[in-house]
Amino acid sequence: MELIPSLNKADIDAVTSVVRSSATSFYYGMKVLPPDRRAAMYAIYTFCRLVDDVADEDAPLAEKRKLLRGWRQIIAGIFAGRTNNALTRILRVAVLQYRLREADFIAIIDGMEMDAGAPIVAPPLPILDLYCDRVASAVGRLSVRVFGDDSTSAEDTAYALGRALQLTNILRDVPEDAKRGRLYLPYEYLRQENVATNPEAAIISPRLPFVCLRVAKLAMKYYKEAETSMAHCDTKAMKPARIMLASYKPLLMALHHRGYDYKKGRVSLPKWRKLMLAAQIYLP
Repeated sequence: MELIPSLNKADIDAVTSVVRSSATSFYYGMKVLPPDRRAAMYAIYTFCRLVDDVADEDAPLAEKRKLLRGWRQIIAGIFAGRTNNALTRILRVAVLQYRLREADFIAIIDGMEMDAGAPIVAPPLPILDLYCDRVASAVGRLSVRVFGDDSTSAEDTAYALGRALQLTNILRDVPEDAKRGRLYLPYEYLRQENVATNPEAAIISPRLPFVCLRVAKLAMKYYKEAETSMAHCDTKAMKPARIMLASYKPLLMALHHRGYDYKKGRVSLPKWRKLMLAAQIYLP
């Protein structure tokens, strides 16, 4: 049995700085975790951020695919015990300590590769579900193990909560995505509501709110499934997951209450409400 190496403070500081500078809510949300688990989550976030940057950068598709192949090799190396920087060293410790699965890291890269090519426009529901699984639920599957719960209920929570969070992100970001030529709303819902599948046309359609309502109902179904599964999980271990749910579900409700009217600007929760939500989780 391989001995688990100790974490290096300089390595921890390196991944922590990435999270602190780019994801304030995630940075504070994960502070509820013990130091080793928090470092693992910050490393997972850093990995996701770096591969997402590859997908989003303005470069030829061939170059992006080459970089993503490089990340596949890095992940394979981590699982084979090869490390050469702060990120790979912390991920190696996390793999050994929390029994993380290589397939989940690869799924995340697969999801980023879906975004790296031609813009995703009006994907059929099965493709949208696959995308959500790769870019969100796969992260959840890694996360629940780091949190300390590898039960079937925790896996079910990752499945449902990942999809709920990603669908909420999709609804929140419709205008921004449309400017980039992307439209993650499902083809079936657009056709059923007589909304064009062209992003520029869809964003100004008076029927767009009806499409968004359908997506919101799907997201709410997943939130309810996540809450049901979470009730059977280790309560203490799943605190960070509850923080994520408590932070994102109100965003979906805010979008609904404004009628999915994107002319009113981007939806976000006031800082005081975020603090109240977090306090409810932190307090006994």
